[in-house]
Amino acid sequence: MTELTIVANITAKADKVGLVKMELEKLINITRSEEGCLQYDLHQDNDNPAHFMFYENWKSRELWQAHMEAQHLLDYMSATDDAVEVFTLNEMTRQI
Repeated sequence: MTELTIVANITAKADKVGLVKMELEKLINITRSEEGCLQYDLHQDNDNPAHFMFYENWKSRELWQAHMEAQHLLDYMSATDDAVEVFTLNEMTRQI
């Protein structure tokens, strides 16, 4: 099994930063307890508080995909449906 690194960038709409941050923070503890989660760290840009980034490491892509279908992630997407301006996700593999 190859470990998977995820870099997820979320930019909240200017008037929804507080809501998005609150909803992202709700994901941390529950996700860290999921099978296969090795690292799940939320960052907020020092110059642009609307920009958040998750840096994640998973034991496998299959376990990460199970996370992506988990109820708490579906709840997050529902709660922030009209609050996110931009979302990008990169699946990466560490090289040496």
